[in-house]
Amino acid sequence: MMSYGSRFFTKALFTKSKTASSSCTALSLVRTHFASSTSLPRVRAMATDSAASSPFKKVQIQRENTTFDAYVIGKDNAPGIVVLQEWWGVDFEIKNHAQKISQFDSGYKALIPDLYRGKVGLDVAEAQHLMDGLDWQGAVKDIEASVNWLKTNGSQKVGVTGYCMGGALAIASSVLVPGVDAVVAFYGVPSPELADPVNAKSPVQAHFGELDSFVGFSDPKTGKALEEKLKASGVPHEVYIYPGVAHAFMNSSPEGIQRRKNMGMNDEDAATVELAWTRFRSWMTRFLSS
Repeated sequence: MMSYGSRFFTKALFTKSKTASSSCTALSLVRTHFASSTSLPRVRAMATDSAASSPFKKVQIQRENTTFDAYVIGKDNAPGIVVLQEWWGVDFEIKNHAQKISQFDSGYKALIPDLYRGKVGLDVAEAQHLMDGLDWQGAVKDIEASVNWLKTNGSQKVGVTGYCMGGALAIASSVLVPGVDAVVAFYGVPSPELADPVNAKSPVQAHFGELDSFVGFSDPKTGKALEEKLKASGVPHEVYIYPGVAHAFMNSSPEGIQRRKNMGMNDEDAATVELAWTRFRSWMTRFLSS
């Protein structure tokens, strides 16, 4: 059974599409667009590095009566960035993102909290099941604990970034998590019942694809509505909508590109990815540099 917090999110993600017939929900559109999960290959669950050779350090973070694993990479005492997973879990792609972020500019300490507690979806059906089962309010608490861990362990300032599901949670952190100094969200907006961006307290930069078809979650109309809410909040903000790309366009590893192609997304665009990273770097430098 999905949690109360998860219902907030899935209501936004799988609302009925106004452009489709009344019997066709966004969920069925996504499944049709991505094809049957049984036709998808099972991809690598984690980065190929062995535990001994992995550049990530595994740490345990405590919040309330719960302990969860997190993966850290980067310079000690550098500004921190919490990196939030897509619906797949802590797999090769989110680790690729975190490793890249850690090497930007003079260096960052990137931390990935394991919101699924070790589980990873290897196909669309598994990822959907894991996301439906997520305690969203608990995930926000995980983010807060991750921010606090970074600030306790040498990072004077801490940002939050995320992708898809993680993008929505990153924006939620700008509303609900004290001590967040900057947010960059990629293609995800939380339901207002979980966290209304009109109440954002941290600077927010957000990125969307013009061809994104996740109505009510990350399509261009939702991105533009987010921009209006951020204007009303009064926080510094930037919202970008990139022409010619669909959902998850930042996934540019060979495995990530193949996975998107298996889902029917053939809009690979290295220039767009580089532009988005350049804007990410500028935003985090602006708000996290001492």
